Amino acid sequence: MGPTRAQFIQYAPAALAVVPLVAGPWSALAAAAAGAGAWAVNVSAPVLRSLIGCGFTATGCGIAAHEVLAAGGNPLIALGLAVPAGAAALAHHRNLAGHTPAPALTPATGAGAAGGLTSQAQLITAWWKEFISGPTQTEDRKLIQPGANLEHLALEADDDHVSFTGIITLPQGQQVRVRAADIAAVYQIPVSQVELGDPKHYAPNALPVTVHLKVPAAQPQIAAGTPTTPEELWAAYVGVPEGAMPGTTLTVTRYDGPLDWEGIATRDRRAIGTVNLQDLAGNLDLETIQIALAPGDKPSQMGIRVMREHALMHGTMLSSVLDELSMDSRGYVRAGTYVDGRAALLPLAQPGSGARHLYLVGGSRSGKSGLLEQILLSAHRSGIAVILASPQAGTIAGAHLAAHCGDGLDEAMGALRLAYAMMLDREARYRSPAFPFTDPLVLVVIDEAHMLLSASSPYHLEAKAIVEQLTRRSLKRGIGVVLATQTPLAEDLGNSTVIRSQLLIGGGAVFLRCAKGQGSLVGANAVEGAEGIDLSMIPSQWPGQYAKVADRDMSGLATEAAAAPEDGTFGLGYLLTPGSQAVQFRSLHLDVAPVSLAGGEPPVGIEDCDAWRERDAITQAPMVDRRGKNLIGSLSDLLAAAQGAPSSQEAPHHPGGPQAIAGTSRPGAPGVAAGAPDGQELIKPRILELLREQSIPMTAETIARKLGTSAKNIKPRLSELKKRDEVTNENGLWRAA
Repeated sequence: MGPTRAQFIQYAPAALAVVPLVAGPWSALAAAAAGAGAWAVNVSAPVLRSLIGCGFTATGCGIAAHEVLAAGGNPLIALGLAVPAGAAALAHHRNLAGHTPAPALTPATGAGAAGGLTSQAQLITAWWKEFISGPTQTEDRKLIQPGANLEHLALEADDDHVSFTGIITLPQGQQVRVRAADIAAVYQIPVSQVELGDPKHYAPNALPVTVHLKVPAAQPQIAAGTPTTPEELWAAYVGVPEGAMPGTTLTVTRYDGPLDWEGIATRDRRAIGTVNLQDLAGNLDLETIQIALAPGDKPSQMGIRVMREHALMHGTMLSSVLDELSMDSRGYVRAGTYVDGRAALLPLAQPGSGARHLYLVGGSRSGKSGLLEQILLSAHRSGIAVILASPQAGTIAGAHLAAHCGDGLDEAMGALRLAYAMMLDREARYRSPAFPFTDPLVLVVIDEAHMLLSASSPYHLEAKAIVEQLTRRSLKRGIGVVLATQTPLAEDLGNSTVIRSQLLIGGGAVFLRCAKGQGSLVGANAVEGAEGIDLSMIPSQWPGQYAKVADRDMSGLATEAAAAPEDGTFGLGYLLTPGSQAVQFRSLHLDVAPVSLAGGEPPVGIEDCDAWRERDAITQAPMVDRRGKNLIGSLSDLLAAAQGAPSSQEAPHHPGGPQAIAGTSRPGAPGVAAGAPDGQELIKPRILELLREQSIPMTAETIARKLGTSAKNIKPRLSELKKRDEVTNENGLWRAA
């Protein structure tokens, strides 16, 4: 190992001073070699000039001394000629001290490192005394803490790391105040490279310190074992204890890229349970719609599919599966297609047991009405009678396929009363616990159920009581309930946990897109088997649709054009059947109107029975008491109440509406002539008569509408009646006391 750059510069002048005494004229070559070496090691210009000057002086003295000795002259004269060479070497050393850079903080080599402090340790100590501890201090520089000496210095160095350790020591009774930032400023390194001991664990006047003067450069590199394949990503983020499916491993069955693969997740001899789809999407850094789950036959396995282009984007045409719309021997009908291409089936009946329920959730433009029309067609083709309650009039295109249709708010409430009466009638006639299938199955389809069940509905308590009884007791009697709302919120079901639980236990559920903030199936709206699903995350359009819309066609309105499945995500959602996980599916695309496939046949009729024969009176008769409670529980009581109500020919279109109260005089009622002014004493009796006759709670706005006046005339009178204890108010709903 040759001399270092610093050693060469330091000892070359001494060699030049000695070589002329023994080498004679060859000293010129020695001087030239020293100069070339100095240039090769890239010394500074002043040092190089000093070295060349020293070489010339030493060369001249060496030649002269050689000639004196060769001529037989006095040896003392030759020795005297070496004095200028030594003076030149001394001058070079002085020049070297002013122009040579400070020694770097690298490991010392050679004999100088063996005895005492190395050059690096000397420099570390010098800087410490110069800036931190003293003993001296100048006017323009203040010491960090005088007397804070660095003791027990130890230096560690290798090719890419240099550090030293020591103990900051002060006299007894003083406390170390040197900070890591102070040390970093002295040695011009980041603060993160200075480590001070915890003062709580050491004496106040002695604190250990470690300073990393040189650390390996941070190299941007991919750490060994970074997950890249689906299996590695799964093991790193999904199968870990805090992942969406802890303890599972992934086996990829098809791989066409990082955004198009299928696999099976397996948990060793343990059930996977429910999976939070939002958490799974977060683990895999994907959007929720890009992932689909497919539960397998084994509870310890779950199918996984990741999609670049959604598999259901192109849909399944209704006209292509006509033979699957009728109910099969197990009671199932085709409702759509699962994401894995299998047929998505809905149960409408259970052989030997009775009917099945269905809970349908979907906001505006989600495909909910289209699925209801499809269900009406399947019921018609399967010989199932339908009682339809549609509070929002004119929204169901296949309404005429129903045996009884309640179109409008009041009429929809009448349809619920008829369905309840049919259940009581069958309970009176069927004494066997098993359904005999002698009468047709009946589906009670309730669209926009929140308009009847929510607390703001004038029929809230009666509708809630009837639907709770239907969902609890009707299946064994061959009557199923299909209930559709716009959101999964509990208030849409009248805050009734009974209705939701019975719907899910007694059949299945379809969840379509909902408005933002209203589609989360967690918390109070949690549904077992659909945890983590947020229906508002289902996009209204497929990726790339905006670019497609931007290509405008200005040729005019195409009256023959029809929507394609790719034009929107209508019908895209999740299908949940009892005992399974919600699976992504899409309902059938209505390329033909479902009602056109009915063949012009009349609707399936309901059997001839007391409830059906008295249906006109039953639909007009409230089935709860004046306080909205105590639902009629027997068929005989119900028929008696119906016989006491006005017939459909005699009753006005809206029971107890303004036509019956303000337009006629009735026996036993306060004399109110048509067109009477809204005086104080005239309005109060009309309010009381309306509340007692309807026997259901109403809002002030509903009372005003039925009496043909404004709410500002009604509210003060209601307050006066409440003071007399003639009416009560609960959450804004008024009823007779």
